[in-house]
Amino acid sequence: MIKRSFLGLVKPRFEYNLAPDPVQDVPLPKTVTLLLKAGQNGGGATALKVGDPVKTGQKLASSPDSAEYVISSVTGSVSAMAPYVDAYGRQCTAITIQASGQDDWDDGFDKAPTLDTALKFFEYAPGNPSFKAFADPEKTIRTIVVNGMEQDLLLTVNQCVVQNEAADIKSGVEALKKMTGVDRILMTVPENLVQPATTTGAEVKTVRGTYPEGLPHMIMKDVVGQVVSADDTLADAGVVFVSAEAVAAIGAAFNAGQLPVTKVLTVAGKDGSTRNVRTRIGTPLGDVLQACNVTLTERDRLILGGPMRGIATYSEDLPVEPGTDGVVVQDDVDSAQATDYPCINCGECVRICPVRIPVNMLVRLLEARLYEDAAAIYDLHCCVECGLCSYVCISRIPIFQYIKLGKYELSLIETAEAANE
Repeated sequence: MIKRSFLGLVKPRFEYNLAPDPVQDVPLPKTVTLLLKAGQNGGGATALKVGDPVKTGQKLASSPDSAEYVISSVTGSVSAMAPYVDAYGRQCTAITIQASGQDDWDDGFDKAPTLDTALKFFEYAPGNPSFKAFADPEKTIRTIVVNGMEQDLLLTVNQCVVQNEAADIKSGVEALKKMTGVDRILMTVPENLVQPATTTGAEVKTVRGTYPEGLPHMIMKDVVGQVVSADDTLADAGVVFVSAEAVAAIGAAFNAGQLPVTKVLTVAGKDGSTRNVRTRIGTPLGDVLQACNVTLTERDRLILGGPMRGIATYSEDLPVEPGTDGVVVQDDVDSAQATDYPCINCGECVRICPVRIPVNMLVRLLEARLYEDAAAIYDLHCCVECGLCSYVCISRIPIFQYIKLGKYELSLIETAEAANE
């Protein structure tokens, strides 16, 4: 079967790129936009006003004790605040800051390596680490996995960090042990990065370079030796995953006494070429593309993430977020187009699924919006979200998007039911 190329003449393989590109610095942007998530009560950034001055590393939140916050990546003043709704309907407040061009660092960072510090300052760190599971009395975390593998094809962010910032990862590993009380810290890397990984103080485990072996649920099965059931999260199984970039950022924060405000991401152009860049969190995507000499034309597809798991977005004005590991630009003529053509039961999706879900039956229920039946009968929650099913689908059904939407809709149903109990 001929498989359509993602990037023109460069046909993606099912192997990770194991040759990280060097990192190029993007110039300081004129403005940054930070997306502050609404809290449980729907609160926004009410503590801020347009015109307020902010410092680099300053924590911005709706209230001092709010669990949702952002960290200012530049020094300047708030130039705009507006409501923002993401692709799944989640509400945020978009805070735009006009940068002054000079960094004046905020001194509010608590440099004590405690869990309280992690919750107050590192939930917005690059790599999107989360420490909430360690504060949950119903969960017992026994293992931390520092993942040096990538979450998608073409990306090399974490490998680049392991290769170049092993000293900061070592400091981050030591800080993680103090903040969480967890002594067992594993580090997963491809074989070509074992040498720098051994200097970090973590227990090194190798992962095959075949996609999707680097995804957390696959690592749990193949490396940790645990299969996470459909009804459990990774934290329920006693394991928390943190990206190598996040651990390096935490280590650098304690070494320098300053919160991390930059993000490394891989930029893939229309010709399939890739490069790694470092930019301030909140930088408009257009600034990043301009620094990489990538030009967008009408109907080009701009994807946040990688080609398998990424999400197409609509504007180059959207900002780089802490979890943005990649940006892929596809020419219109090379973009795979979804259709409403029905499933022909070829079985390609079932054969390629790494967890052997009956995808051909699952997608029928998802198309009909029978989300609870999809979870109960055809293992929706077992999906590791690798995107391989969409890639091989002859009918070009957007299976991966149906699965993501189904899981999100189920989470809303479960939240509503819990609120009514």
